[in-house]
Amino acid sequence: MRYLQKVWKWLFGIIVVLIFCLPVVFLLAGSLKGTRELTDSLGAVIAGKGGDLQWNFFPAYPTLRHYVKVLFDSPQFWTLFWNSVKLTGVIVFGQILISIPAAWGFARYRFTHTIFRVYMILMMIPFQVRMISEYLLLQRMDLLDSFWGIVLPAIFSAYPVFIMFQFFVSIPEEVLDAARIDGANEWQLFVRIGVPLGKTGIISSMMLSVLECWNMIEQPMVFLDTKSRWPVALYVPQITENGIGVSFAVSILVLILPFLVFLAGQEYIQKGIAAFMKGE
Repeated sequence: MRYLQKVWKWLFGIIVVLIFCLPVVFLLAGSLKGTRELTDSLGAVIAGKGGDLQWNFFPAYPTLRHYVKVLFDSPQFWTLFWNSVKLTGVIVFGQILISIPAAWGFARYRFTHTIFRVYMILMMIPFQVRMISEYLLLQRMDLLDSFWGIVLPAIFSAYPVFIMFQFFVSIPEEVLDAARIDGANEWQLFVRIGVPLGKTGIISSMMLSVLECWNMIEQPMVFLDTKSRWPVALYVPQITENGIGVSFAVSILVLILPFLVFLAGQEYIQKGIAAFMKGE
């Protein structure tokens, strides 16, 4: 009986993995197909003429032509790629500077717990609700259609604070009291005890922030009018019968960095998600 239960669990897990991997396999197969083969399979659908979708996951004649076109013949791709790198790097760095001391203060000082609960309400408000107020505020500050118009609202995100809070609050008070007896002040407690012991929470929140910022779509679409300032997530060429392969190739290339970040910090990401679930 137990053996059958294990078999069913494995089968269920394999099916779930295959379902989640199917879109990526679809994109990868499409990026390796020639333009003629893609047109025969998707041309009628893309052109809006209707018809059945005929798709083969194994390209008849695999080619890297679409990747070559994107990487060596599409300067706009590299411009938007660099935009994403700058946005992600500056936002994550700003979140570190803001979120670490904020999370430490919320976790270690009792009078701040009520403020923390109110602050966490901000995390539950989706961007669609805040969109108009943020737009008007950025307009007053003359930051629309600018790099900082995207960066500043994201730096003050409540999500990294929440993740770090769960790790800081788990530090035993006895450890801090012992350090105080030895003459440590509050700044030394934060730098020499809080940050080292909360390293897992800091790294996990950084990893999750990288994934979130790299896939940022709505904010740039609303706040940026100049397309040359868009992040790479918005780089989708005009999808016509001649541009299908390029679209597939771009989609795969955009996934590479998040995939590498996930592989490098998988353990930290899992701990961060576990802390999030524990907090809920």
